[in-house]
Amino acid sequence: MSVKVMLADDHALMREGIKHLLEFDGSIEVIDEANNGKECLEKLEKIEPDILLLDINMPDMNGIEVLEELKKQNKNIKILMLTVHSEVEYLIKAIDIGANGYILKDSGSLELKQAINVIMTDGSYIQPSLLPALNSRLINRDIDKEKLESLTKREIEILIQVAGGMFNKEIANNLDISERTVKNHISNIFKKIDVSDRTQAAVFAIKNNVVKLY
Repeated sequence: MSVKVMLADDHALMREGIKHLLEFDGSIEVIDEANNGKECLEKLEKIEPDILLLDINMPDMNGIEVLEELKKQNKNIKILMLTVHSEVEYLIKAIDIGANGYILKDSGSLELKQAINVIMTDGSYIQPSLLPALNSRLINRDIDKEKLESLTKREIEILIQVAGGMFNKEIANNLDISERTVKNHISNIFKKIDVSDRTQAAVFAIKNNVVKLY
C-alpha cells in the first residue's frame, strides 16, 4: 500500500516537482495539495493523509502556525517540515511543537523519500547537515538534571540509539532484547523526560549531552 502524502507549499512549480519525484516509483501517492496554511487546514478537515509535507513560508497562515493548530487538534498525521530555512531557530521551534522531521528544499529526492520512510516507521528525521548547528545551540541550554537522573542505565542506552535514528528492531538486536521490551522502555523514557515522540527525545538527548553530534 502506498504512503498517502499531502503537500502544503505556496509555489505551484515546487509542488509539481515534488509530486513528480515522490510518485515516480509508485510507493508514494500525493492525494492533495494546498497553496497556503489556511487552505491546508481546511482540506485536512476532509482528508487524512499519512504524512503532511509542510512549508514554513506561506500566506494566510505560515507552516509553524499550521503545525501548532494541528497539534492542538491532536490530528493523527505525521508532519515533515520541508523548507528553505536552515536557521536552527526554525528547526528547534518546529521540533518543540511536535514536527516529526525537518528537511531542506535543496535536499535530493532520495533523502526526501528516506525522511518519509523513516517517519512512517515511527522514526524521526532531521537533515544531517543541520545537526552540528542544532548540537551547538542545544548544548548551551541548562541541563535538565532531574529528568536525566530519573533514567535507568538501560533507558540511557536506548535513548542514545533513538537519538541516532535507529528503529526498534535495530535497538533490540543491538541490546539482545525483544522489540516489545524496547517499546516499553521507550514509552517509559517518553514519560520520564516529558516528550511525545522520538524527535523530541533526540533533541532532549542532544540538549542534555547524552549524545554529542558533530
